[in-house]
Amino acid sequence: MYSFLFYVIMEVLGIIFLFLSFSVIVTYLLIMILSALEMRDHRKKNRFADYEDIITSPMAPGVSILAPAYNEGETIVQNVKSLLSLHYGKFEVIVINDGSKDDTLEKLINYFEMEITDFAYYEEIPAQPVRGIYKSKNRSYNRLVVIDKENGGKADALNTGINVASKELLACIDVDCILSHESIIRMVRPFMEETNRKVIAVGGVIGIANNCDVQDGTVTKYRVPTTLLGRFQVIEYCRAFLMGRMAWSRLNGLMLISGAFGFFKRDLVVEVGGYFPKTVGEDMELVVRMRRHMEERNIPYKVSFVPDPLCWTEVPEDEKILSRQRNRWIRGTIETLQLHRVIRFNSNYGFMGMVSYPYWNLFEKMAPVLELVGLVYTLVLIIIGDFSAFYFIALFVVLYLFSILVSSFSILYEQISYNNYKDKKDLKKLILTVFLEPFLIHPKIVYWGLGGHWDFIKGKGGWGQMIRTGFKKSEDKKNIEPDTLNS
Repeated sequence: MYSFLFYVIMEVLGIIFLFLSFSVIVTYLLIMILSALEMRDHRKKNRFADYEDIITSPMAPGVSILAPAYNEGETIVQNVKSLLSLHYGKFEVIVINDGSKDDTLEKLINYFEMEITDFAYYEEIPAQPVRGIYKSKNRSYNRLVVIDKENGGKADALNTGINVASKELLACIDVDCILSHESIIRMVRPFMEETNRKVIAVGGVIGIANNCDVQDGTVTKYRVPTTLLGRFQVIEYCRAFLMGRMAWSRLNGLMLISGAFGFFKRDLVVEVGGYFPKTVGEDMELVVRMRRHMEERNIPYKVSFVPDPLCWTEVPEDEKILSRQRNRWIRGTIETLQLHRVIRFNSNYGFMGMVSYPYWNLFEKMAPVLELVGLVYTLVLIIIGDFSAFYFIALFVVLYLFSILVSSFSILYEQISYNNYKDKKDLKKLILTVFLEPFLIHPKIVYWGLGGHWDFIKGKGGWGQMIRTGFKKSEDKKNIEPDTLNS
């Protein structure tokens, strides 16, 4: 009897895995088509757009840029100078020193001539105590506000910034990101265009600045990273932003806006209670909570996405650091889906409840677990002698070729839309990475994802230490031999 039951279970599992494999193929084909349509429409709409009109428009909303900083002393001055140079009329830069243990605050005070003020701080959203709020004596820096507070983590720091913010829109960023001079102009446009629906949030593309030239807070020359891990992340970010989020934006099913670069309606963020400090996925959790709020009140709304290259960041190229990041990402996803599990297959939450949430639950949260179960299933088939080599190889080849197709199309989208990587050597390196990724990188991503599941079960929290090496500056490369740059 047990033998019969075992074989029934194995047969059922085989059917399930076959169904999941083809579900992945169909889902990604749909994503490719939808993202291509959305990109086409975006390019048509922006072909003759004059973004400079937004700067002078009396209807343009004010923007409060919130930049949490923790132990950023080495680069904080240059980063803040870059933020203050953005092209826009009505904006302020709020730097939140989240209890840094280095000289971050001292450098801000000294360079920008800051002095403590009697700021009327009203705590709309609970946060750690504020030690002081600083403004500059120099009128050249009158847009800058610096908050010094007790350490409470990124979400808590952002909540403090929200309490101080005076503008209609919040731009929540990582302080060490590089923003295009036109980033605010392009990100506020969706808020101004929609008339029938309220735009509650807008996400943007995150580019990878590793090995690129950076001068005066701007990426002046694009290169792919020198390491395989770095190049893998270029492809991964193209897949995620230019394909995945473009497709979900077209369906108004977007559940995640990157914490490194996102714009939000301040009044709604305050209404839903701000960021939730007890999760490491505060960016996704806030978007889901805002969407729930709108769905429960039957208010038409939209979460938009701008596919222009407006923000660049440094990604980890060390396996140990990258593993911490992926561990945190999967824990944040699990926490958010657990907190909002009431929307799962709940028609009261519309498309988000019936499509977006199930997709994230199956293809994002459970993906590492399903791949592990599939591996164990295959090993069991080999052991019991019920293994079809032809079936296994055929399925593997189909999935491998399909993964190459998806990744290649993501690179094609980038080239058609922006053509940042003009050197053919860079493109060859990316294509080679596409072929190597399933064998050399993907198994590690699965392993780190499983580690995130295990740490969630154990109740482990925290971000883990993220070490950055800093961006390369154009002026520092003048004396470097050309062969060194291309190696």
